[in-house]
Amino acid sequence: MLSQKYGRTYHYPFSPGTTSDDRINHTYWEDIQKIETLIHTEKLDGENNCLNQFGVFARSHAAPTTSPWTNQLRERWSLMKRDLGDIELFGENLYAVHSIEYKRIEEYYFIFAVRCMDKWLSWEEVKFYAAAFDFPTVPKLLIQPTKELTKDILKEQIIDWAQQASVFGSKDTQTNQDCTREGVVSRNVEEYPVSEFSHNVFKYVRKGHVKTNEHWTRNWKRARLTWERIEEKEEEK
Repeated sequence: MLSQKYGRTYHYPFSPGTTSDDRINHTYWEDIQKIETLIHTEKLDGENNCLNQFGVFARSHAAPTTSPWTNQLRERWSLMKRDLGDIELFGENLYAVHSIEYKRIEEYYFIFAVRCMDKWLSWEEVKFYAAAFDFPTVPKLLIQPTKELTKDILKEQIIDWAQQASVFGSKDTQTNQDCTREGVVSRNVEEYPVSEFSHNVFKYVRKGHVKTNEHWTRNWKRARLTWERIEEKEEEK
């Protein structure tokens, strides 16, 4: 194995988008009370892709991915692979449309985590490495000290965020109607050991989230960027 895959993020118990193989962190509040500061970010609906010195990886890290929707990302990787060293970038790849189509994206790959050896790096370092390699980070919703929180306040604010549209505008591909964002991810703003991942990252996923399947891989379509949508509207006039 050329790399260790991204850990399975445990759901908040009040996350409605869990499936039979998902894990739930029933003691999340005990974990959060041991964290000084949380950052909450928007969970984007794409493919989790890792970039490290060995290649571009999807969910399995047994071998680099060769999927057509990672072509562009693999081209970017070929220009930066020698600069990565022990740094592994993890991001949401929106090149292919999944369950949500985004109306206002100017990029395809959004960094949400950076791993170096046995550490997940702090959010400040995530931003640093994202900028160093010219990638955006996932949208930040809020950074907050946990001493300001109660269990009820945390639950209320996450559900409130989850009921809003994406920062990038979100449309459900099944219904073609506007929809809520995919979900919310909360994490320790500081660095933490890889072995402590499940105690430092938590997620809420919308109900009825459709996962891609074999049928999708044959019929996927590329997401259009903002400038393409503007051009289409100009042509329609």
